[in-house]
Amino acid sequence: MKIAIVSVSDKGRNLALQLKEKLDLDSTIIKVDLFHKNVKKYLKIAFYEYDAIIAVMASGILIRSIAPYIESKASDPAVLNIDDNGNFVISTLSGHLGGANKLTNKIAPLINAIPVITTSSDVNNKLGIDVLASDLYLSIDNTKEILFFNKAILEGRKITFTLNSDKIYLKDYLENNTLEMDVSFSYSNDANEDEIIASLDGHEIVLRERKLVVGIGCKRGKSSSEIYEGYKKSLEELNLDESRVNMLASAEVKKDEEGLLELAKSLNKPINFVDLDRLKLFESKDIQKSEFVKSKFGIYGVCEPSALITAGFDSKLIYKKTSYNGVTISMAISE
Repeated sequence: MKIAIVSVSDKGRNLALQLKEKLDLDSTIIKVDLFHKNVKKYLKIAFYEYDAIIAVMASGILIRSIAPYIESKASDPAVLNIDDNGNFVISTLSGHLGGANKLTNKIAPLINAIPVITTSSDVNNKLGIDVLASDLYLSIDNTKEILFFNKAILEGRKITFTLNSDKIYLKDYLENNTLEMDVSFSYSNDANEDEIIASLDGHEIVLRERKLVVGIGCKRGKSSSEIYEGYKKSLEELNLDESRVNMLASAEVKKDEEGLLELAKSLNKPINFVDLDRLKLFESKDIQKSEFVKSKFGIYGVCEPSALITAGFDSKLIYKKTSYNGVTISMAISE
């Protein structure tokens, strides 16, 4: 998630600086940029270029400034509102699909604030269908049906998920979630392998897996078990079961790395080794550049660009390069 923090007052700016320091340590936060004053200008930029906006200002200023740009829950960024004293963190826009509610609950304890969430499903301890889609990185084919399904969930009605085969990550997510959703499962060959079809009373939503790629870099000679430790910990930070991963990726120079090959085989995951020429040409403002890797292989990085290239055009990082004892892990998701 790429976050823009916009402040107005000096007190708000200091709070923004403190928050950035803490968020920079979070591997699931790709980058945090700070903007001060010039609110209308910066909020307009942030609305189209960032996944989330944290506005440290009065709610009236925020709402009037973003009102012209609001379009759809499927495309609007997450917007949070924090007062200058950091007393409250308010999920203001795109609570579910945009992840504002989740981000609110992450940020509030960082500044000892009270999280404020008003979406009906959350305050009634129910799991929205769009929250499930967001948390598991699934796309929704018909966002207009979200309201019907979430209303049904609030009423305690049962949703049927039709699958082509068992999806462990879905069942694991539902079993361990603190929010409630009454579901049943059916199986059909008519459902595609990457689809989960939610249905109730003639209404239907198709949830499709976005390609999730784990990029891996490692020092020469790292064992499969050592690489797996980093792989496992990174997925735990995202609360994802290993079955949600579609592919692994690394650089061409790692194609004979035994530990990496053994890991791919043991996980039963395809692995893509990206050509050095493609890595040299690849450009992204979001990747971390390593001069050491550049001096050794002629490229600025392995795990992040490999994951992004493998996930496809317009993909984005959901887990930035993180080191685990000589192993680097990142994750990218297709758009």
